[in-house]
Amino acid sequence: MKKLLSLIVILILGLIVSGCDQTSESSNKETYQPKTLNVEFVPSQNSQTLEAKIKPLQKLLSKELGIPVKVHISTNYNTMVEALKSKKIDVAFISPVSYVIAHDQGAAEVLLKSKGYLVDNQGNKTNQLVDYYRSQIVVKKNSKIKNLKDLKGKTIGLQDVESTSGYIYPLASMEKIGITKNDLNIQQLKGHDQALISLLNNDIDAAATYQDARTDLKEDYPKIYKDTKVIYRSDKIPNDTISVRSDMSQSWKTKISDAFLDISKTKKGNKVISDIYGHEGYVKAKDEEFEKVRNYIRKVRNN
Repeated sequence: MKKLLSLIVILILGLIVSGCDQTSESSNKETYQPKTLNVEFVPSQNSQTLEAKIKPLQKLLSKELGIPVKVHISTNYNTMVEALKSKKIDVAFISPVSYVIAHDQGAAEVLLKSKGYLVDNQGNKTNQLVDYYRSQIVVKKNSKIKNLKDLKGKTIGLQDVESTSGYIYPLASMEKIGITKNDLNIQQLKGHDQALISLLNNDIDAAATYQDARTDLKEDYPKIYKDTKVIYRSDKIPNDTISVRSDMSQSWKTKISDAFLDISKTKKGNKVISDIYGHEGYVKAKDEEFEKVRNYIRKVRNN
């Protein structure tokens, strides 16, 4: 009987300790509180022109959050996903595809979607502020390429493999009509502006970009709208996200979210985020809004 009672006591203690451990693990899942906030993004334009624009954002965020902030430029989206997984960065200006990949690997949680103004067919901003965008494929005005089918066997400039508008959406759309990666001569380029410049220089037959990346080049290439045409635009894509590492405490998620929302509402802050990433403001976001992006990723990766 004594041995039986001892075994029962041991089992009860074991269950209590196990329960405590599970409670501890659960409570530690979202308890990270940064002392210095590391923010990272992949530039959609030439990174050399962005260095001077980063410091104002660091100052604004630091003032809002009360801690030092360091903003870094990443080389590509895959590097950023890995940085989130390894806890090297705290906040990422990250594309929808990269967010989905990071989230599904347990590395990121979305806080916000960016807002931006739609542009007309000449690259002029409209008054319509939206939380989505589209992918587009651009060719030279005199090109014989009229639609996606005509791209078969042609040279197309694409972005990083985790670029939503510059890789995933255009490829998934082509695969719907039977054109695979093997049917294309793909040149991967860094920056949507660089893809368009390559097109203008006749180095490629077509360029996949976000709608409408040509506006970024209007000053240096004033004839870009006359010299090019769009042959494809995708379905709506949720705008780029501001996401945080998955173990970020709820209180800091709220602080970071509020900081970006508040900064975007001031004249100075709005100019800073617009200059760096073309963002005109933010809205709160949920993971389920990105389910269609997941479907497009599967289409590309399964072919």
